[in-house]
Amino acid sequence: MELAYYSDYAVRLVNSEEPTRGKDSLTSVEAVRNLFGGNQSAARRATEADVTRFRSVRGRLRAVFEAADGGDETLAVDLLNSLLLEFPVSPQISGHDFRDDDGHPLWHMHLADHPSNATAGYAAIAAMGLAFHLTEHGVDRLGLCEASPCRNAYLDTSTNRSRRYCSDRCATRANVAAYRARKRLEADRTGDRGLAADSAQRTTASGER
Repeated sequence: MELAYYSDYAVRLVNSEEPTRGKDSLTSVEAVRNLFGGNQSAARRATEADVTRFRSVRGRLRAVFEAADGGDETLAVDLLNSLLLEFPVSPQISGHDFRDDDGHPLWHMHLADHPSNATAGYAAIAAMGLAFHLTEHGVDRLGLCEASPCRNAYLDTSTNRSRRYCSDRCATRANVAAYRARKRLEADRTGDRGLAADSAQRTTASGER
């Protein structure tokens, strides 16, 4: 499994809440388990107590994205380091899931967590994955969607560091809103020019009389 894959754990957890819309999908044990994706053995450890614990970790991970999005690299790193210290993992070489055409293991790096509960395991993997992404690509590759009121987290993997939205849907919505705003501005300017022209004509006519 690619180490970069683990950074998606952080994004999935952060985006389980949309603060500006007042939405929160992390309301049950089943919702917690769904965040683990295909890692069902880890998901089965989740209990009711993990709902509250997951929400706490979610807030701390969102703070990392907010600091990065705001340009405060040092704060983003400090916040992430605190998570890494609290939720450690052990890197291990694994080949149990993948085989080549000859049946030999495809060795890869795997993050082995040693959790006391489901939250600790998830937080460890999410924090380490985010740390790998940050050190490999830069703090500015952690962003929050610019399409108001979304503010979902995303990881920028574009070649020119140009990503600004969490999804194509948000990008389209923002572009449509910007287009409409330009049209309104153009209409307002045309109206202002028309009023100015009318005023000038009235002034000229008055002077001729």
